Amino acid sequence: METNTSPYLLIFRETSPDVYKAMSPDERQRLLEKWNNWYDGLAAEGKVQHGHPLEPKVRIVSGTRGERVVDGPFAETTEVIGGYFLLTVSSFEEATEIAKNCPSLYLGLKVEVRAIAASCPELGVKGRPSAKDLSAA
Repeated sequence: METNTSPYLLIFRETSPDVYKAMSPDERQRLLEKWNNWYDGLAAEGKVQHGHPLEPKVRIVSGTRGERVVDGPFAETTEVIGGYFLLTVSSFEEATEIAKNCPSLYLGLKVEVRAIAASCPELGVKGRPSAKDLSAA
């Protein structure tokens, strides 16, 4: 049975990154197990393609020619993107329901749910396959 699915991104936003430092090693281990179980369950259902935490080091490139480069993390930032999951599910609502099961919500983490567009609405630039997908073709 074929189903229609679309890609969605769950972006994990830490509002208080130091919250994990205040946890005991046992609490961190239990939370890690919850995250792994959540991810593994989604993978077993074919709903998550991959996910990764992100390093705290950040670099912002801006300016008309990329001449401004600023290294972070930035003390004034109120939220830090800590990682992401790439989902393939049937709807925005399903992606939202998955986000509601994030194990760190009770710690203040926010999960941003975004549909991945086939092309940029303003410019019409289309998404591109990965190098791995291109070499397999």
